[in-house]
Amino acid sequence: MRIIAGKYRSRPLASLPRLDIRPTSDKLRETLFNILCGGNPGALEGTTWFDLYAGTGAVGIEALSRGAAQVNFVESAPKATALIQKNLQTLGVEGGFRILRSDAVSALRKCERMGIPANYVFLDPPYRLETEYARALASLSQSRLVTRETVVIAEHLKKFDPGADFGDLLRYRKLEQGDAALSFYRR
Repeated sequence: MRIIAGKYRSRPLASLPRLDIRPTSDKLRETLFNILCGGNPGALEGTTWFDLYAGTGAVGIEALSRGAAQVNFVESAPKATALIQKNLQTLGVEGGFRILRSDAVSALRKCERMGIPANYVFLDPPYRLETEYARALASLSQSRLVTRETVVIAEHLKKFDPGADFGDLLRYRKLEQGDAALSFYRR
C-alpha cells in the first residue's frame, strides 16, 4: 500500500495483519482522487476532510499529500489510531491533521460543536458492519458540517447498497470497481 500522488507520492504506508482493517486499495484510491480532482492537481488545496472509520489513514493521508489543509481521522480502535499516528510520523507529517479516537457519529457531533465544516467526508466502515453506513449517513444528513458543497463518499461492497438518500443527502453517483463500490452523496 502506497501514496498515489502529491507530496508523499510512492511512499509506503503500514498496515496491521489480522486486524479488522481493510485498507482502500491503491487502485480504488487512485480512481477516487482522479474523480475528485478532475485532472486538476491543485483541486484539493486548502480543503477540509473527515476520514471516518479511518483504519490505516490511507485516504486521509492521500488527501494531505494532495494539498488538503486539514484531515480529521476518526477511528475507534486503539491499534488503528496508533497505526495512523505511525504512518503520519513515518511520512514526516507534522500538522494539518487531528486524530479522534471515537465512533464516527460521536466524533461528528463533537466537531459540529467546534464549528469545523467539511469539504469532503469519506466513510469506509468494516464491510460486515452494514448498519454503520445508515447510521453515519443519517447523522451526516443532519449535520451542520455538511453544506451544499460538501461531497460525502461511502466505500462499500458492490453487492451492498447503503441507500440512495438520507433526508436531503442524495446519492448522485455510484462507481463500481472489482468487488468494491463508491457512492457519492451531496445535499
